[in-house]
Amino acid sequence: MTSEGFPVIYLDHNATTPLAPEVADAMAPYLGAEFGNPSSDHALGRRARQAVEEARATVAALIGAAPEEVVFTSGGTESNNLAIRGVAAQASARRRIVTSTVEHPATTAPLALLEASGWTLTHVPVTASGILDLDAALAALGDDVALVTVMLAQNENGALMPVAEMGAAARAHGTVVHTDAAQAISKIPVSVDDLGVDLLSIAGHKCYGPKGAGALYVRRGTPLSPLVVGADQEGGLRPGTENVAGIVGLGAAARLAIDHLETDAAQIAQLRDELWTALSARVDGTLRHTPDDANLANTLLVTFPGVVGTDVLARVPQLAASTGSACHAGEHTPNATLLAMGVAPEVALGAVRLSLGRGTTRAEIEAAVEVLAGAHDALVATTPSLTSPSTSKGMPR
Repeated sequence: MTSEGFPVIYLDHNATTPLAPEVADAMAPYLGAEFGNPSSDHALGRRARQAVEEARATVAALIGAAPEEVVFTSGGTESNNLAIRGVAAQASARRRIVTSTVEHPATTAPLALLEASGWTLTHVPVTASGILDLDAALAALGDDVALVTVMLAQNENGALMPVAEMGAAARAHGTVVHTDAAQAISKIPVSVDDLGVDLLSIAGHKCYGPKGAGALYVRRGTPLSPLVVGADQEGGLRPGTENVAGIVGLGAAARLAIDHLETDAAQIAQLRDELWTALSARVDGTLRHTPDDANLANTLLVTFPGVVGTDVLARVPQLAASTGSACHAGEHTPNATLLAMGVAPEVALGAVRLSLGRGTTRAEIEAAVEVLAGAHDALVATTPSLTSPSTSKGMPR
């Protein structure tokens, strides 16, 4: 890959992953000659229907579900909306939802809509490591809670959340449990029964599948209303002619995840740890905000001292990474996940998220360390310090 004449070191896999070649090959026929409508009762339509059902079975196998419990959608955002708003539409007396303070906008936005219409939201804090405060979460449960929605893996710092413990406790109250597993799929083993969830969201483009394809696991008997109405595709929960090529691609990505999960995780974890060791040695005062345990093996969230993360990345066009921060009219805002973890705003401004993938090489890790350290050093030489020892929080090395 190249950008502005530079080769790209791609360390932004939590934003999106490249389409796996095997996935592209699986999709190709359904973008050409195999264009049938799965609802059509002729050979072309029947082959399309068979392709959809084979993909459904593979996605179900990836998460330990029954095929009929997998509903195909356009991606993680739609899956989250269908789960959250679909449960709310079925609720009667219960009008409270429990969630965390570090959810993705694909969860917080539909929750905000419900709050505006009279629902009560209980936001459970996270610890300094970014992991859900389980004691606070369990205390937040009650017979008035219609839904618990907590992500399985945090997209910024890679923390794994105690969803299984929440699921077990919520069931005792008759509460529906949803988890956004977009960041977890293809990175850690995921079993809907082990997690005890009723609803689980998947995004194809986060796991080497296509953009515009996703799924929602819906446990049998879970009360859920569709977002839109039409014909009876996807059991009536997601009507409309299916995106056959996208669904086939998601199925192919699921197959790759099943086949390569353990090998991928071990190799990527090794490189991620080498990245942290080298980066912390090269830039004194760098803080790590990805927990040492209970984390995604590919994710490293750091803060660099005395600089703004967006300024660091602006100096390295050959590196694709992110900050989790925003810049509005020239004013930088700190990484919101770090703020929820109790990190001081001036420290959180220095955030850079580095997320590795299947194709990441040791040479790329070494190059990333050098360009990031060089950018940091150049900025420090010209920028007033943003941090002081009394305000820094994190996990220094």
